[in-house]
Amino acid sequence: MLASMPLNPTTLGEHIRKRRLELKLFQKDVAAIFNVSHDCVTYWENNRSEPQIQYYPLIFGFLEYFPFELDTSTLMGRIKAYRYLNGLSQNRLAKLVGVDPSTILAWENGKGRVSERLKVLLASYEFIINHKEVETIE
Repeated sequence: MLASMPLNPTTLGEHIRKRRLELKLFQKDVAAIFNVSHDCVTYWENNRSEPQIQYYPLIFGFLEYFPFELDTSTLMGRIKAYRYLNGLSQNRLAKLVGVDPSTILAWENGKGRVSERLKVLLASYEFIINHKEVETIE
């Protein structure tokens, strides 16, 4: 059975399927790119499971775009975007900034005061992203 191409993908799995079909790749080819099993890609594309966040950077590179709508004008959106772009779970980001994982969840929900360490991490990352954009424009 041939997979149909989603015209307006809404899930990450649908975005992956659309891109794979545009590139005329088999699921086994995509599995090799992400170093996962063929079944894993099948499950993602059929929305039976979600890719683990550690695969997000590879997926975004494969898609050549960021498939999530996040309001990066807010600190909450920037925290989540940082995690997604770097493939970090809330637990891993919490370890990086020296807080409890529940604190990351609270910050992403707009609660509590964000640590200076995280603000510095986000600011340095935003500088790198902005600097790369400037280099590509020139």
